[in-house]
Amino acid sequence: MAGTAAPAAIRRTRLDSGARVVTEAMPSLRSVAVGFWVGTGSRDEPDELAGASHFLEHLLFKGTEARSAVQIAEAVESVGGDMNAFTTQELTAFYVRVPDECLPLAIEILSDIVWRPALRQSDVDAERQVILEEIRMRDDAPEDLVHDVFAGAIFPGHPIGREVIGAPATINAMQSVDISAFHQRHYHPSNVVVAVAGNLDHDDVVALVEKGFDGTSGDRPARDRYAGDDAPRPLAVLERPTEQAHVVLGMRSLSRDDPDRYAMTVLNQTLGGGMSSRLFQEVRERRGLAYSVYSFRAAFEETGAFAVSAGTGPDRLPELLTVIDAELARVVAEGGITEHELDAAKGHLRGSLALSLESSASRMHRLGRSELTMGEIPSLDELVAEVDAVGSDDVARVVERVLATDERTLAVVGPVDEAQFAGRT
Repeated sequence: MAGTAAPAAIRRTRLDSGARVVTEAMPSLRSVAVGFWVGTGSRDEPDELAGASHFLEHLLFKGTEARSAVQIAEAVESVGGDMNAFTTQELTAFYVRVPDECLPLAIEILSDIVWRPALRQSDVDAERQVILEEIRMRDDAPEDLVHDVFAGAIFPGHPIGREVIGAPATINAMQSVDISAFHQRHYHPSNVVVAVAGNLDHDDVVALVEKGFDGTSGDRPARDRYAGDDAPRPLAVLERPTEQAHVVLGMRSLSRDDPDRYAMTVLNQTLGGGMSSRLFQEVRERRGLAYSVYSFRAAFEETGAFAVSAGTGPDRLPELLTVIDAELARVVAEGGITEHELDAAKGHLRGSLALSLESSASRMHRLGRSELTMGEIPSLDELVAEVDAVGSDDVARVVERVLATDERTLAVVGPVDEAQFAGRT
């Protein structure tokens, strides 16, 4: 068992089992947030098990060898706590927030569900219906569905572009034996980070995590590298009888550890990161084309995406796309952003970084995600320094690397016909 120094009140320990424990002491609080972060997500699934990570996320709360689903929920809620989980393309996280005196309970329950899930066939059958309803709910929300359509078009032929939630065919086919085998292959200590923030003692946390460990050993299967061999599809249209047409327009972008990621974040803030952004001002404030318009960055291990999302009436869709195209073209033609925009974006990011770390839950999420995906946890001062170091030339370089490309993907969901967009293919 090895301890590692980290910024300020953050401490890190790698257990003999391979699991990593990361804590941040916040003695002024009376709560603790505990998360088990697993380095497996939807991109690690074979095609026939698409959605297995998310299915497993649901099932871990359905009961263990020692506790029923009701007992798990009552144990947390009876002390005023809450628990949840989520799945992405590259990780799955399970977390609990409780009063600080209930820290042993939180770690005991999370250890139980992560290492010793029951995965009964009856629970699989019941939860299957819940997930199918979740897919139907997503299909009834075009503003969400368009993002899945976009991902499939920009990363075709690879699990990164597949729906995290899975598809009805694979969800219906999966049985408890399949999900159990997936759990055994991927849920190993070397693939898990336990992150805890709040009023705590690091050594106590380490002891509790070790106590809850069930002796499992091994490594998860190696992740297939994404080489980007299949070119993005320029257009993906899904016709739906909705009131609005929802669009995502974007291109491939930077990976999560790319040296230019901070400059990319500054550019994103300027283009569509808030009410003062170029897109919000031009699309909503000046033209009234959309209620919601924003840009976003998705970053994965080897690649990423940058895109603009908006929704408008079908008759106004051509004008909306013309404006978005023009704003993207303008930043390319100008070779970046103005000094005023640069300073404003950096000021926003500095402030939002500080405001985002005011609770034990947000601190725990930062610890778990950073340790699992990057293997390090920079301090707030270090993050601010990285943002402050971004200059106009850095943003110009990102514009050239990401935006100055002819490979753009447009995804549309709404009452539209693909023939309307023939000029974009």
